[in-house]
Amino acid sequence: MRRERNSKIIATLGPSSNTSDKIAQLVEAGADIFRINMSHTSHELLTELHKAIRDVETNLGHPIGILADMQGPKLRVGRLKGGSAELQTGSEFTLDLEDTPGDASRVHIPHEEIFKAAQSGAKLLLDDGRIRLRVSEVKKGKIHTKVVSGGTLSDRKGLNVPDLILPISPLTGKDRADLAAALDIGVDWVALSFVQKPDDLAEARTLIQGRAALLAKIEKPAAVKTLDAIVGEADAVMVARGDLGVEMPLDTVPGIQKQITRAARAAGKPCVVATQMLESMITSPIPTRAEVSDVANAVFEGADAIMLSAESAAGSYPVEAVATMDRIARTAERDPTYRSFIDAQRTDPEPTTADAITAAAHQVAHTLRAAAIVCYTTTGSTAMRASRERPDTPVLVLTPSQDTARRLAIGWGLTCALTEDAHNLDDMVARACRVAFQQRLAAPGNRIVITAGMPFGTPGATNLLRIAMVGSEQRSVQREISTK
Repeated sequence: MRRERNSKIIATLGPSSNTSDKIAQLVEAGADIFRINMSHTSHELLTELHKAIRDVETNLGHPIGILADMQGPKLRVGRLKGGSAELQTGSEFTLDLEDTPGDASRVHIPHEEIFKAAQSGAKLLLDDGRIRLRVSEVKKGKIHTKVVSGGTLSDRKGLNVPDLILPISPLTGKDRADLAAALDIGVDWVALSFVQKPDDLAEARTLIQGRAALLAKIEKPAAVKTLDAIVGEADAVMVARGDLGVEMPLDTVPGIQKQITRAARAAGKPCVVATQMLESMITSPIPTRAEVSDVANAVFEGADAIMLSAESAAGSYPVEAVATMDRIARTAERDPTYRSFIDAQRTDPEPTTADAITAAAHQVAHTLRAAAIVCYTTTGSTAMRASRERPDTPVLVLTPSQDTARRLAIGWGLTCALTEDAHNLDDMVARACRVAFQQRLAAPGNRIVITAGMPFGTPGATNLLRIAMVGSEQRSVQREISTK
C-alpha cells in the first residue's frame, strides 16, 4: 500500500474508532499510525486495540505504527465550597496545602513541588488559562497571588505553571504501569508528556530499554528553551499546540511550530504537528477553511506527520476526517510552490560516510530522474537520513525487521517493505528492482538508486551507492505472481 503523499497521518483511537472494521477503514482512508491515549485507555482496552491493529496490518500486508501516549502529571486545584467560586479581577487569591474546600479567597493545591518552585512575579494559569494569577509572595505552604484575569473556578480544574520548572518526573505511577503494559504488548512509539528538560527523557529511556522509540511532546516553555537538546535526546518530537497555546501567548505558537519543525529536520528526527487540526470535523463532515490552511501549512513546513485527536477518537466523522487530511496533504504536495518551501529548509549533511552517501543518493536520483531511492536498513537510521533530505524521488525502505518498518511509518516519504538482507551485490540489486516494481514505484527501463551497507546486515554501516535499471524480467515476474 503506497501512499500518494509524503507526510504521514496519525489517527487517535477512541469510542468512535476502536473497532476492527473502523480501524481498517481509517487505514484505507489514509492513517499510517494509530495513537492510543493512555489518559482514557485501560490496559485491557490497550491489548484489544493492539490486536485489532495488528490484525488489520496482517490483512493489508502493510506495516502500521502504534503510538502509546502517556498521560503525564496532571496539576489540578482542589475542591471548592458549592463546587465553584467566582474570582474577581484585581482580588487577592491564595493557593495552599490545606486539604479543605476553597472559596473566592483560597484553594487547596495538592502539589508540593509547586510551592518549592514558585517565585514572586510568576504566572499561574487556572482552567486552561481562562483565569490568570500573578504570584505576589511565597510563604511556607502558601502562595499569595493577585488575580490578573478573573472568572468562575470549579472543582479540580487544571493548573499550569509556565514560568516554573518543577522538580517532578514526567512519569507518574500510572504512567509507569501504562508504559510497562504498552511495552509488553509491543507498541512502536511511546510519547512522553510534561517534558521540561533533556534529562526528563533519561528515565523513560531506562524503562523502555530499546523496546520502542521515544517521542517527546513539546508543550512547555521550558522545553522550547532547551529545544535542540531535547530533540537530540528524543527519537521524535511533537508540537503539542494545545498546551503550548495555554502556557505561551497564542500568537507565538505558529512561530514555535516552525522552530520545532526545522530543529527536528536538522537533527534528522521526525516531527509531528498535533492538536485541533480539523477540530470542526468532530461534529461536521467538512472542515473550515482555516483548518484546511492549518493542515496545509504543516505540510508545507515539511512536518513528518500530522495528527488527529478528538476528530478520529470521539467525533462523528472519523473516517471522513482522515480522508480529508489525506486529501489536503496530497493537494499541498502537488502545489507548484511546495518543493521550493521544502528545499529552502534543507540542512547540510553531517560529516559521516552514511550522511554523505545519503545526500549523494538524493542528488544522483534527482539528476538521473530516477524512479526511486531504495534504502537497505536494519535499525532505520539510514531511512531517516534519506527522509531528512526530503528528496523529490520516492524512497523505498527494505528492512528485515518488522519493528523497524512499523517505527518508520512516521517518517516523511518512506514506503517500507519487509525483506531479508541481501546475500551479495547481485542479490541486492535484483531484490531492490523487484520490490520497487512490485510497489509500483518503478517500471522496466526505469533507473533506481540503491544505498546499503557492506558487509550486509551490519547496522549503521551505510557505505555503498549503486545505480541500477529495472529490467524487463520484472514484468514477467509480476505476471507469474498475478496468475497464482
